[in-house]
Amino acid sequence: MKTVIKPIKNEYSNAAVDLILSIQQKEFNVPITLEDQPDLLAIDRFYYTDGGGFWGAFIGEELVGTIALVKYADQEGAIRKMFVKKEYRGKELAIAQQLLEILIAYSKENGIEHLYLGTVSILEAALRFYERNHFVRIEKEALPEQFPLMSADNVFCHLTLNQV
Repeated sequence: MKTVIKPIKNEYSNAAVDLILSIQQKEFNVPITLEDQPDLLAIDRFYYTDGGGFWGAFIGEELVGTIALVKYADQEGAIRKMFVKKEYRGKELAIAQQLLEILIAYSKENGIEHLYLGTVSILEAALRFYERNHFVRIEKEALPEQFPLMSADNVFCHLTLNQV
């Protein structure tokens, strides 16, 4: 199974919504709806306008993973929408790792020095994944003022890119 990772835009909104909401709501029971995430219906405007991006991992024609970058300050970005379908997770295919590496490479090429993310404590495997990739947990109060908070998030991490 060959994984292809490429930038995706609005034409993949429905596939991204299906993938992300299924994982959030059905797999992890996170109380979040599409109404809480209008960015998924406006990928082009929300992610690309200010210099961020949104990438999809495909196996054949199937969208099996996503990751997004919100560039909210000159040298800062927020990682969003990092999801991989359950049956495609793990080190064997390394889809999450490939997605993260593409986002980090893009960030470095575009002058972003600090990446931040918020997640929910129930996503323990995701937190371990970020920590293996040199992210450090920080308190909510340590987030930059402009960081785009999501209401469900209760764990926050930071990565300084010139140290990786």
